[in-house]
Amino acid sequence: MNSPTLRQRILAGIASGRPQVGPSNVHIDVSNGCNAACVSCWDHSPLRTRPRPAAWKRKRLSWSRFRELVVDLTTLDSVRAVVLSGMGEPLTHPDIYRMVALIKAQGWHLTVLSNLVAADPDRLADSGIDSLLVGVHGVSPQTYCAFHPGWTEQQFFTMCRNMRVARRAGMRVRHVQVINRDTAPELVAMVRFGKLFDADRVNYKLASLAEGTQACAITDAQRDQMLERDLPAARALAQTLGVETNLDLFDAQLRAASENVLRTTPMAEVGCYMGHVYIRITVDGALLYCCNTAIEVGHLADGPLGQHWWGATWQATRDRIAAGHFFPGCERCGKFEQNRKWAARVAAHRARTTS
Repeated sequence: MNSPTLRQRILAGIASGRPQVGPSNVHIDVSNGCNAACVSCWDHSPLRTRPRPAAWKRKRLSWSRFRELVVDLTTLDSVRAVVLSGMGEPLTHPDIYRMVALIKAQGWHLTVLSNLVAADPDRLADSGIDSLLVGVHGVSPQTYCAFHPGWTEQQFFTMCRNMRVARRAGMRVRHVQVINRDTAPELVAMVRFGKLFDADRVNYKLASLAEGTQACAITDAQRDQMLERDLPAARALAQTLGVETNLDLFDAQLRAASENVLRTTPMAEVGCYMGHVYIRITVDGALLYCCNTAIEVGHLADGPLGQHWWGATWQATRDRIAAGHFFPGCERCGKFEQNRKWAARVAAHRARTTS
């Protein structure tokens, strides 16, 4: 009899309520500092009512701690994919390309989240990164600059150049388009932009707003126009041009926000499975259950990852969420698409095991 696959073991763990394997997806923050000030950003937006301290923004994950973390991850024997990003911009880290090389030396799939403005084109091309999630946020210089206060068309065209470099190097490049009051009018144009730059997919995401950034939310009129006119037009154009999108997911986000502008995901309808597949590690070594910084489940200073993953705090958090008792911020889930995929897998697994 064949041994169960990693996915089968994950699904069995979800069914029992306790994981059978370690995390398969690891998200590592390497820098709090950022070269941008995106208007919707929880950490760097000029709209924040309580700006982040300068000392917080200077924090980076050191090269020595990063190497120790990679060793720790290899002992879990479950990691398949790593994301490098940060509360800021990872490509501003002076050791980022060494970090990339070390991840790839483990045979793990590597995704980097970046605005690409700080990229060194030659080093980017030779890096071996598998996938880029590029924060585009606007497909004209005017809209791009409105979303990125303080930037000019120079940064817009630098991003465009580096996306072409990445595609020529064979990387999958996905465009991330956060939709707020500034970018909403370009919903359809974002499909054309995706085609122009050979995007692997265009990911639409309704801006998740807090700490004063609510001021840049879409208006009721913009939401109605997107639902009634722009979404159908974008879907039709994407089909014509052969551009992959997540417009169905974005549709669900818009409809959730119709009831509450700060609610972007119907989590109660989908559930959360991140406690069985995912971990995020901050520059300080805090272990996060997901991308919600309020859900901390341990700290590397208190022991290795495995000790925490199978420990009481993490398990209590899994139990709470499995019971439907979500945390503040879960209504703006940043892992909604992944959770929806896992919900479908869980449903299929239940059907197979009960038939």
